[in-house]
Amino acid sequence: MGPGRTRRPHTIVVMGSPRRTAFLRGFLAIAPLWLGVVPFGIVYAVIARDAGLSVVETQALSLFVFAGSAQFSAAGLFATGATALEVVLTTFLLNVRHVLYGLSLGRRIPLPGWRRPTAAYFLTDEVFGIVAARRAPTLGFLLGAELSLFVVWNLSTLGGAFLGATIPDPGELGLDLVFPLAFLALLVPLVRTRVELVVAVASGGLAYAVAHMSSSGGVPIVVAGVTGSLLGAVLTRGRKVEEPRLDDAIREVA
Repeated sequence: MGPGRTRRPHTIVVMGSPRRTAFLRGFLAIAPLWLGVVPFGIVYAVIARDAGLSVVETQALSLFVFAGSAQFSAAGLFATGATALEVVLTTFLLNVRHVLYGLSLGRRIPLPGWRRPTAAYFLTDEVFGIVAARRAPTLGFLLGAELSLFVVWNLSTLGGAFLGATIPDPGELGLDLVFPLAFLALLVPLVRTRVELVVAVASGGLAYAVAHMSSSGGVPIVVAGVTGSLLGAVLTRGRKVEEPRLDDAIREVA
């Protein structure tokens, strides 16, 4: 009985510390992208305010929609007097790619109960890119990365709603290159075989072609994502899938 009492607190400490560490690592993993998130969050708020949205409405979109491209599109549609149905359908098309993100992460990270809808709600392009690059991501790392972007984006939106048009266009400062370069840096280490190189090049070329034919930013990603996944499945058919190793999972929370 005595040994049992001394063992229980020790177990709780061991289980809790790795989760907190993984959360912190995920939170800080997004930090390099804050440079691109902050100015665009501010500019979104300026555009939304110019479209006639109040500070509360502008902030509500960041809190409940939390999707940069969809929020920019919604603000533009509000300015033109679009109907609610048009805004909802456009937002859906821009964000439907998140279904692919969720399917991918759901296969790698156990998400029982409330964890699945919570992780889905905060999921973004940037978070998916960072987490997908990990060999053995954990729930703590995922939530840390998600909340990191959520907090910074919403603070930037709030600041932009009050600062107004005094903020310069991020494109003029070259900050629009932050996200493409960040995703390219994440992609390169993941391409380790000829098949992966073929899929990456084919998907990138297809996305580039579709982007010139579609005005929706989400369509090229969906088309390239689905096509690339099917191409990868065909090229790797019959091959053994590499499972994550235990030492990778340990490094995730180390």
